[in-house]
Amino acid sequence: MEKYKVGVIGATGMVGQRFVTLLENHPWFQLTTVAASPRSAGKRYEEAVADRWAMDAPIPQEAKDLVLLSAQDDVAQIAAQVDFVFSAVDMKKDEIKALEEDYAKHECPVVSNNSAHRWTPDVPMVIPEINPEHIQVIKDQRARLGTKRGFIAVKSNCSIQSYVPALSPLREFGIEKVLVCTYQAISGAGKTFQRWPEMVDNLIPYIGGEEEKSEQEPLKVWGRVENGVIVNAEGVSITAQCLRVPVSNGHTAAAFVTFKNKPTMEQMKEAWASFKGRAQELALPTAPKQFLHYFEEPDRPQAKLDRDLEGGMAVSIGRLRPDSQYDYKFVSLSHNTLRGAAGGGVLLAELLCAEGYIVRATSAPLETA
Repeated sequence: MEKYKVGVIGATGMVGQRFVTLLENHPWFQLTTVAASPRSAGKRYEEAVADRWAMDAPIPQEAKDLVLLSAQDDVAQIAAQVDFVFSAVDMKKDEIKALEEDYAKHECPVVSNNSAHRWTPDVPMVIPEINPEHIQVIKDQRARLGTKRGFIAVKSNCSIQSYVPALSPLREFGIEKVLVCTYQAISGAGKTFQRWPEMVDNLIPYIGGEEEKSEQEPLKVWGRVENGVIVNAEGVSITAQCLRVPVSNGHTAAAFVTFKNKPTMEQMKEAWASFKGRAQELALPTAPKQFLHYFEEPDRPQAKLDRDLEGGMAVSIGRLRPDSQYDYKFVSLSHNTLRGAAGGGVLLAELLCAEGYIVRATSAPLETA
């Protein structure tokens, strides 16, 4: 098949670097354009990231000689030469909102890792296995923006990827209350131990804005489409504590849950084992074959052992047991820069392509119901 031409804006940061590595040898997508801040514009990609490359894999050959454009100043040029962009820019929230809308209005679809548009009512915030139906609001968003091809779709915060996938198959039992504590890796702050030595042998019991996201974003993911916008789920109460821990990659969550109709532990494990989503039905290239993995061992999941399961796109669960205050408690883990960030973005883009919402710029846009 002819590959989609893809750009990454914010390509020099940690999530941008992850997008660049994931696009290497992708069966559907070809990286053709990279963009970053105006101060990086004009540099070769390899030169711009040479002293801050944070990935274990080397810089992909196809990216090394790409000349960086300005994500802010070269919108029209970038939009004209790609089929869509991934957004991982590091700017103020209002600036990001305006920039992503500018790309969309230039008829360039935007798949964003940023939080700026997560609460825009007609912007879908999608975990492809859980709420793929939310992408249908794109037609209403296009009507608001006055576009034919352009739109914005976002992925959720990295923290909720560690526990919302585990909770989602259990909603059939009527989830009422959730308490969750997240233990979040330093890469979630765009850091390595070399660049943040203060985190060695340390724990910081605060991550700005993270608890609000962890409590509220699941309600949009579990919400419904109504009159062209997404309406939050009701009847579920979530409270969260979020801590930064000295782990390079992998967000862990300790979750406590109470149900309206309390299941058995066997029913919960079966719900996890049998759960498949639209990403698996479509056999999308980045989708894990088994989305949720349950470990019976008492010391699993572990970040170092389990974060890379199924290419870092699966979610690991363990330590399910009854609780004295809630019905049950368990621990779950996801790779925060793969499933939780760039990998989740690539999977979302695959879903949007497969469902006809992203089409090649040379093709007529498809009408989607």
